[in-house]
Amino acid sequence: MTSTPPKLAVLVKGWPRLSETFIAQELVALQDAGHRFDIWSLRHPTDVKRHPLHDRFEGRVHYLPEYLYQEPDRVRAARHLAQGLPGYAQAYRVWRADLRRDPTHNRIRRFGQACVLAAELPQATRAMYAHFMHTPSSVARYAAIMRGLPWSFSAHAKDIWTSPDWEKSEKLRASTHGAAFGATCTAVGAEHLRSLADDPRRVDLIYHGLDLTRFPPPPDRTPRAPNDPFHMLSVGRLVEKKGFDRLIDALAMLPGELNWHWTHIGGGTLGKALQERALAAGVAHRITWKGACDQPEVIAAMREANLFVLPSRIASDGDRDGLPNVLMEAASQRLPILSTPISAIPEFIETGRHGILSDDDPAALASAMIQMATDPGETAAMADAAYDRLIADFRMDPGIARLSQRLNALGAGPD
Repeated sequence: MTSTPPKLAVLVKGWPRLSETFIAQELVALQDAGHRFDIWSLRHPTDVKRHPLHDRFEGRVHYLPEYLYQEPDRVRAARHLAQGLPGYAQAYRVWRADLRRDPTHNRIRRFGQACVLAAELPQATRAMYAHFMHTPSSVARYAAIMRGLPWSFSAHAKDIWTSPDWEKSEKLRASTHGAAFGATCTAVGAEHLRSLADDPRRVDLIYHGLDLTRFPPPPDRTPRAPNDPFHMLSVGRLVEKKGFDRLIDALAMLPGELNWHWTHIGGGTLGKALQERALAAGVAHRITWKGACDQPEVIAAMREANLFVLPSRIASDGDRDGLPNVLMEAASQRLPILSTPISAIPEFIETGRHGILSDDDPAALASAMIQMATDPGETAAMADAAYDRLIADFRMDPGIARLSQRLNALGAGPD
């Protein structure tokens, strides 16, 4: 790439992040479509491993002050520069109105980060695009007002369902300095956001889809030998909305004659508690906790497994999954899928046709696992149907084409 500053700035919570490879997939695809942009990250990376996609990004990565007190000189200088921008006074009024309704340290930090972003963005910047509708979009919105730039966002799951309606509504209305457009990756999310927008056309349904060039063809899945364990696999963060506590309880209900093993891939705050739960349930010896893994390791595990299990549920704070990319990744390897009818999962998996969507209580999950373990023919047929649906309707390319069109309209298209 040339040294000419890009016209587009992309704001993310953190870069790189293994748990957000769908963002990396999208940004690399936009780059391949000719868009040039730098990434502005609110947080420094914490993951030990990287996804191969992260290494394909060719732009610069800028890190905003994660906590304002850590870089006081930078924040002070940026605030001074930002105060000289034509939109600063309006941005300050918008922020103060937000702060009255959300009097938190996080809201204060957002404005400080926005000052740094507005002060340090190259003069060539013509538009901003933020991944996630909550914190990153707030920073983008304040900075965009300061600089007089259009901004846009991509909304996913937690940011939709745990943000207050007043904030989402204001980010979707031209009269309140809202986004030029918003993209979201589920039909249920799009319907909700359109109900809050001044113009429903402001919100696009853009499925992440899957870049199938990154995945090997599915393996030949020979029937499991009678004495081999029924190998179940889950990939996801160890957090409440993934439902792994209920899955462990379900595993404890499986009959003794079923030889099974469960492998979990992913990190998360509930790791210790879930391992203790498995020990208390008497199933710890049948479980492998692999921790965070890179993409080649995840795909290798999918190719060796007999069933993919993701028992998603709505967390106590309202957080929930959207349409997890791991379900499409499992389908790409013709790995049978057991999940739940939460949020947008039924938009990809029709129960009984492309996999099983079970209630998330342990007894129902256990019954579904037994059904899929003891009827390999029907289970394989559902996996074949999910693969065909992925190929037909959930490729990445159409969504990238639409997103590229939207960014071009903001003046941030390829040079």
